[in-house]
Amino acid sequence: MEPTIVAEQQKQQVIHKKRWKASSVIIYIILTAWSLTTIYPLFWIVNNSFKVSRDVMNDSFSIAWNPVWTNYENAFARINIGRSYMNSLIMSFSTVFLVLLLGGLAAYVLSRFQFQGKRTIYSVLYATLLIPAFATVVPVYELLIQTSLVNTYWGLILPQTAGNLTFAILVIAGYMSTIPKELEEAAFMDGCNRWQMFYRIFVPISRPVFASASIFVFLWSYNDLFSALIFVNKENVRPIVALLNEISSQYGTDFGLMATAVSLTVIPVFLVYLMISKYIQKGLTEGAVKG
Repeated sequence: MEPTIVAEQQKQQVIHKKRWKASSVIIYIILTAWSLTTIYPLFWIVNNSFKVSRDVMNDSFSIAWNPVWTNYENAFARINIGRSYMNSLIMSFSTVFLVLLLGGLAAYVLSRFQFQGKRTIYSVLYATLLIPAFATVVPVYELLIQTSLVNTYWGLILPQTAGNLTFAILVIAGYMSTIPKELEEAAFMDGCNRWQMFYRIFVPISRPVFASASIFVFLWSYNDLFSALIFVNKENVRPIVALLNEISSQYGTDFGLMATAVSLTVIPVFLVYLMISKYIQKGLTEGAVKG
């Protein structure tokens, strides 16, 4: 009987492996098809950026075997995309820095201190998430006019910082509240004050959530066309998303130039993600001593 039982078990294992392989193949096919829906449009844009406008109109799906660099030359000489690039990077990185700094400090206080009114503060923060950005445009614009910040870098940095700060505070505070109390007590024993504990203990351990928050804040700031058209509409401070809007209206027939501008626009997003993506999947207490 034992050989028969062993043979039956082996048969069941083979069937189970076949089913697992079949299900894995189906899953990989679905994931591959889904990834192509994201990857191919990006490839299509970059590919068409190496064609003249006539070729884009006639055969936009063919591969540019003989790439031309005319569109990239025109992007920097004709529409001055380099200036808009610098404007976007200055304002977006400044927004990320201020949001992480102020949001990190506020999150540290909310997550590690007990004080009266803490629940009220959380309630107010959650309530602000329900207010649409369009409802604050008029009062924000009035404040910027009174402080002479319209069409300046700060005219976009400050509103975007205020708009993204609530999200950063809630996300970072939720992460910091899970950090073991023993780490904080050990830091006190070693003579750390509150400020030293923040940047020596909590900031290094919270790198994954800081990285995640920075990606979202950078994307929202970098792609914020609505605020850019209202608060910074002059050419010397115009970000790249506002420039794209002008290209589509002034150079609507030059599809090669439009494809080039879009291709150049997504480059910073990829670079930022590649630089900090390794921190997103890190463990909760990376580098902490267990015991």
